[in-house]
Amino acid sequence: MSTINFEVLRKSFPVAGQTLYANTAAIGLMSEELLEWRQEHDLDFLIGGSDMKMESFQMISGVRDTLGKFLGCHRQRIALLPNFSLGLNLLLEGLPRESRVLLLKTDYPSVNWPFESRGFPISYAPLDFDLEEQIDKKLKEEGVDVLAFSLVQWENGLRIDPEFIRYLRDQYPDLLLIADGTQFCGAHEFNFDTSGLDVLGGSGYKWLLAGTGNGYMLFSEKASGRLFPKSTGFNAVNGNLEEKGQIRLPKHLEPGHLDSLCFGSLGFSVNRLTDWGAGNIERYNSRIIEKAMESLISLGLLREEVGSRKVHGNILNIRGDDRLFEYLVRNEVCCSQRGGGIRLSFHLYNNESEIDRLTEILKSADPSLTSPEK
Repeated sequence: MSTINFEVLRKSFPVAGQTLYANTAAIGLMSEELLEWRQEHDLDFLIGGSDMKMESFQMISGVRDTLGKFLGCHRQRIALLPNFSLGLNLLLEGLPRESRVLLLKTDYPSVNWPFESRGFPISYAPLDFDLEEQIDKKLKEEGVDVLAFSLVQWENGLRIDPEFIRYLRDQYPDLLLIADGTQFCGAHEFNFDTSGLDVLGGSGYKWLLAGTGNGYMLFSEKASGRLFPKSTGFNAVNGNLEEKGQIRLPKHLEPGHLDSLCFGSLGFSVNRLTDWGAGNIERYNSRIIEKAMESLISLGLLREEVGSRKVHGNILNIRGDDRLFEYLVRNEVCCSQRGGGIRLSFHLYNNESEIDRLTEILKSADPSLTSPEK
């Protein structure tokens, strides 16, 4: 894989040149190239009408190949969705109600709430820096059929160890592993078929840089024998009425039409990420996040345990209240308030000089904004 000049790549994202954008965990930036593609798409629809839309069916089908190549999964086991939340809710209608579920406390609401609202018997593992040990302890103590979790936590970037997932697959072969990859896919190299997961879903508007209205769900072979959603429709059989009783698991999550603008955007963006190389992106992001960790820990704003974990996502949560958040915004740092602190997230259009700039901004703050005392 060739080396990518990320400083050149950064110029494709105008917002990255206007502010210190540390908010990909909220929404990824749009590139100029994606904007051009979207404009051409709508122009084609304007002048082509139904002919263009009929042709777009092939393009949407090709998005499965693009995702499969990038995430390591056969196209026949990929569903295209408007977003992760809708997909999980549809999927859980096909999970037997007696299934015993293990969740993580304070995980993303779109992971936990769909299970909680359906009355599954649920237990929780505490979400802290020893989360792998806590999960394993719960699995040893209790009978569990399903473990559902985010690969990277939305509030603080805590990332579950991929080796631990493979350990779970070996130790608990009947355990159904369902993961949300929204805060993971696009920032890290990944192969679904060797991950140990049974289901991986996500939305494309964050680290995949694909805009809103698109998502995906990947399935293992085993998942088809455990999940039986009832949702169906004309699109689930690709318009072939004879296949009404032969719908594959992923197609149950595609009962109606898919938007060619949204999924074309997903295909376009994932193709670009593939060209740049997931390994290149992960290595670059790792340098950025490690530098940020070191700086923020030295300032006393980030817990030292973050740096001691084997793996971590591209999200950091620093100690700070409304006053520090407002100070950062005034200094043109785009970030979010989450989990009682301030969430900073960094992607391929950030650079090390921005970490230096952020550090200086924080050092220049009134001590009352960054002191340990609440």
